[in-house]
Amino acid sequence: MPSNFLTRRSFLATGVAFLGLAALPGKLLALTEAGARNLVGSVVGDINKVIASGKSESAMIRDFEKIFVRYADVNIMARYALGVEARRASASELRAFTGAFQSYISRKYGKRFREFIGGSVEVQSARKIKAGYEIKSLAKLKGQAPFEVTFLVSDKSGRDKFYNMFIEGVNLLLTERTEIGAILDRNKGDINKLIAELKRLS
Repeated sequence: MPSNFLTRRSFLATGVAFLGLAALPGKLLALTEAGARNLVGSVVGDINKVIASGKSESAMIRDFEKIFVRYADVNIMARYALGVEARRASASELRAFTGAFQSYISRKYGKRFREFIGGSVEVQSARKIKAGYEIKSLAKLKGQAPFEVTFLVSDKSGRDKFYNMFIEGVNLLLTERTEIGAILDRNKGDINKLIAELKRLS
């Protein structure tokens, strides 16, 4: 899949999906498809309210980061994105990278908030998988044909949190791992330089 696939379509789907999934409380098996659809719709409505409130881009990004930290398994996502270097990194380097990754992802997707107007994510199905739950949904964005978005959710952290998602089969976390790897390569494998660059990009 070409790297330019992750353009407006994927940015919008990812942002709406992150926030849509953030609305799913408790154990997913206790949630009906209709209930999940309504919750996702409510979240999209809340996003539009924030946009209509006239908040600055920086304020919206802060809101997104709070949601990301609360509902995403950031530690697992960061370790996966770092790849084999995560095993070689010291505890302090890993903490610093996780913080930088968190801010980087939040800004990367949060800055597209204004483009979410009129979007929705409708839950289609939920099923148990080895690593947690797979939630398949249909994303409908203004000016785009509907397309499938799949969430992977786990309760390994003690509560349901999302740790990956796929847009039309494209693995978003793997894509981030590739991009992080490219930045690391440019910095000759120096994790501290990678962290510094992610902070600059944030």
